[in-house]
Amino acid sequence: MAAIGRFQKGDSIFYAKVVDGKLYKLKGDVFGSPSFAKRPITPSRGIRTLVPVEPSKVIAVGLNYADHARESNLKPPTQPLFWLKAPTSLIPDGAKIDLPFPSHRNDYEAELAIIIGRRIRNVAPQAAGRYIFGYTAAQDISDRDIQRGESQWARAKSFDTFTPIGPFIETKIDPQDQTIQLFQNGQLRQNSHTSQMIFSCAQLVSFISTNMTLLPGDIILTGTPSGVGPIQSGDRLEVRIGDMQALCNSVK
Repeated sequence: MAAIGRFQKGDSIFYAKVVDGKLYKLKGDVFGSPSFAKRPITPSRGIRTLVPVEPSKVIAVGLNYADHARESNLKPPTQPLFWLKAPTSLIPDGAKIDLPFPSHRNDYEAELAIIIGRRIRNVAPQAAGRYIFGYTAAQDISDRDIQRGESQWARAKSFDTFTPIGPFIETKIDPQDQTIQLFQNGQLRQNSHTSQMIFSCAQLVSFISTNMTLLPGDIILTGTPSGVGPIQSGDRLEVRIGDMQALCNSVK
């Protein structure tokens, strides 16, 4: 695997390749043809992992696993169902999820996230892979009370901290051949496989690109499998996708 992360040390924000826990600083445009330092960054103390990209938009796809549609008592869609989430909802690995309405039912949702690498509009599914930079783990935290009371889902899913993502972008994986799991306080709650998606990553990128232009760094959340459940203060949530670095966040 080739893992790319975005980091901060002091006032400096930078991308780096992650190899065996060591960081090799990137030179040039991360979405272009960058090179990497031959020696790792030392000392590594004081380096903070950030949200891996700064997107112009975050797009969430709903009901993309048939088993989740069934547990939600909804019919699987005949074409991708998507909406926009606020980029300000993004938080990195290790940050805390803050529930604005703790008395509401708030659910975890483990998801594979697509990171767009090139400007894209009206592309066929067969060509979509050329525009994908990589993939990472994410969550689509959802306030179900608000979601069920409104005809659109954006507000229920766009509160600050409601999109944990990262820690790193994997650029060389098969997105349709990955296990996807979520652990809540060490207990396995979601356990599925990305081959169970109704619409593949390539199909999602293609469909969304016919509706809006996608820019480098844009994020597409590809949907969650069955097993979603409520969260509360003090919970520790861990998303594991294939052999990627796990995404770990706790609830404030």
